[in-house]
Amino acid sequence: MSLIREFEKSGNRFFKYRSYIPVVLYVFAILAIWLDTDELISFQEYWWSLICLAVSAVGMLVRAIAIGFAPRGTSGRNTGSQVADSLNSTGIYSLVRHPLYLGNFLMWLGLIIYVGSVEFIIFGVFFFWVYYERIMFAEEMFIGKKFGTEFDDWAAKTPAFFPKLTGYVKTGRRFNLKSVIRREYHGFYATIFSFALINFLKHLIYTEKLFLDIEWVIGLGVGTFIYLFTRFMVKATRWLDAKKN
Repeated sequence: MSLIREFEKSGNRFFKYRSYIPVVLYVFAILAIWLDTDELISFQEYWWSLICLAVSAVGMLVRAIAIGFAPRGTSGRNTGSQVADSLNSTGIYSLVRHPLYLGNFLMWLGLIIYVGSVEFIIFGVFFFWVYYERIMFAEEMFIGKKFGTEFDDWAAKTPAFFPKLTGYVKTGRRFNLKSVIRREYHGFYATIFSFALINFLKHLIYTEKLFLDIEWVIGLGVGTFIYLFTRFMVKATRWLDAKKN
């Protein structure tokens, strides 16, 4: 099998399970906390917690912008195969070709840094580089075949992962907040829960106490309330039904 075909095949496989594969990082995070007690910065430093959370929050914001302005049939959560009814090339997609994966990476990066192990940071960044490189390759093979020169022209002036700072093209669509809430509340809660879990595990491993710092007690409580309320609104009402852009 040619290298290009192998990249495409593995990328499609990663794409199908892209919501689950990064979970393996939890296993390595636990090992890093257990084996590497020489922290980059103490996890109990309040300002450090805020910085790490802010990195993840930027990732959430990037995803929200991409999803909020995206038309139906693009930027989806489809897991079986690639889907693209149209080519996204305006808004944030005029600055970077894969803003959703950039957002995902930043959300995870905040957590990776919070673990506090230099070795784990290096491993985590390398993991996502290999992982997303394959997925982006497969996606671009798909949309390149479907949109031809339209894709080639867009790709020639728009970086794949690291955004450019000029050349923004305004989108004619309105921001769809309901679509963002409906699609992102799971990720929001998973991020808050993961920070709290890391804090709890560090206390358990370093101090041998079942303890959670107060900021994460509050954050987890508020996050759980928001998650349960949003889930109720999604399942029991039509208020968050997203209208077509």
